Amino acid sequence: MSHYNAPFEIHVHGQVQLRSDVDFDQLQEALTPLWKYAGARSLAAGAASAYEEEPGIQFDPKAHMLQMCWTVRGDDDFRQSLDEMCMGLNELAEQGAAIEVTFYDAEFDDEDGDGPDDGAEARDDFVMLFVGPTPAAIMQVQRDLLVQDVINMMERHFDASELGGVVAEIDKLFNQRFDDLVNSLEIGKPPRGAGGSGGGGHGGGGRRPRHLH
Repeated sequence: MSHYNAPFEIHVHGQVQLRSDVDFDQLQEALTPLWKYAGARSLAAGAASAYEEEPGIQFDPKAHMLQMCWTVRGDDDFRQSLDEMCMGLNELAEQGAAIEVTFYDAEFDDEDGDGPDDGAEARDDFVMLFVGPTPAAIMQVQRDLLVQDVINMMERHFDASELGGVVAEIDKLFNQRFDDLVNSLEIGKPPRGAGGSGGGGHGGGGRRPRHLH
């Protein structure tokens, strides 16, 4: 797949804690949408970033950690690759994690202020993705990032000790979202004792996200 004339430079950045039993072959399969999009035939061949100064896609088997600081040239169709990547990483993640993706308009020159057309604006875009072994794990990292952003903004006007009520309200919102998810997954389940074995997957049951008090 050639992306020499691609309209975007796409940067993927994030760190995902993997299960201790995950090996390189499993990770390579999960990240297939990325390295194939880059035109490579394997993760090892596609792990290098378009920029030499970036570490690219790295797997630390001792720490069970996936680290990504990787740029590829592409188009909006890369979003489908991201969706497929997230589904693959959900199966391997030990806990929830956030992945930042930035689309830089390659045809727009900020330094000169000249775009493809006079007066045109850059088509830059930013996407925050979340992966995790369960919906609760994903909601946890979403909640933690939101709390951090809100506190950072409000500390300009209030002391951190005054913001406990704000955090509690955020927790209520995520509690309600988690409960709604569990209830939606319960609908359609066969009654207990109706036969059949319990299936796997990412059901909404189990432990709800932890919260600050």
